[in-house]
Amino acid sequence: MLQGFLSAIGVYKIYRQWLFGQIKKERIPEHIGIILDGNRRWASQRSLIPSQGHQEGADKVRKFMEWCLDLGINTLTLYAFSTENFKRSKEEVDELMKIYEENLKELVYSDAIHENKVNIRAIGRINLLPERIRSIIDEVEHATKDYDQFYINFALAYGGRAEIVDAMREIATLVGKGEIDPESIDEDLIEKHLYTSHLPQPDPDLIIRTSGEARLSNFLIWQGAYSELFIVDVYWPDFREIDLARAIRSYQNRHRRYGK
Repeated sequence: MLQGFLSAIGVYKIYRQWLFGQIKKERIPEHIGIILDGNRRWASQRSLIPSQGHQEGADKVRKFMEWCLDLGINTLTLYAFSTENFKRSKEEVDELMKIYEENLKELVYSDAIHENKVNIRAIGRINLLPERIRSIIDEVEHATKDYDQFYINFALAYGGRAEIVDAMREIATLVGKGEIDPESIDEDLIEKHLYTSHLPQPDPDLIIRTSGEARLSNFLIWQGAYSELFIVDVYWPDFREIDLARAIRSYQNRHRRYGK
């Protein structure tokens, strides 16, 4: 049994090396969005409680960020908690908030974050989150606000439609004050009022979704208009570095025409 396990590790290493050898360093996507799906189903499959799946998912987020930093991917946007997720049981939402609290605290003092000059933001209707979470978000954003080498965005209390509604409200307010002429409203102006306006490249080149589901689920619906999609048929806690490599290889093999 041990011999078979060691053999599997050897095969994995060989496959990983071959796979990464196919990736063209000059065509690494600049911005990857990822829908972290399947934590609860992963736990259920193992007769575990949902919180154990969410904790495994949080552990995988740390590894995923490391993989992306190593590859030189400039921007990550992680869909961690949607506006619709508030409909889950109070017990599950409270447990998720504890996990976010612990992991966001770690980022404040993370050597990897500060050494790589990673700008951390939370995007979404942050006012809907508990005060303790908002306080930690303020702390980590303040600690990394001057960094511009990499960007990691946590979509929390996020919804793509809500984002567009909030942008329209801001613009409507400015129109009402006479600061914006309605005739001047165009795509560029709207983008300046989206949650992602701080990013050098707000639009993801690639959006990955785990668990095999093939839908965006209200994630970056404005910014993702021309994103390449890659569906991975594994639950998020089982996502591997080779799955990321396969997604990037697939992205590099596609021809992006933008309607031309």
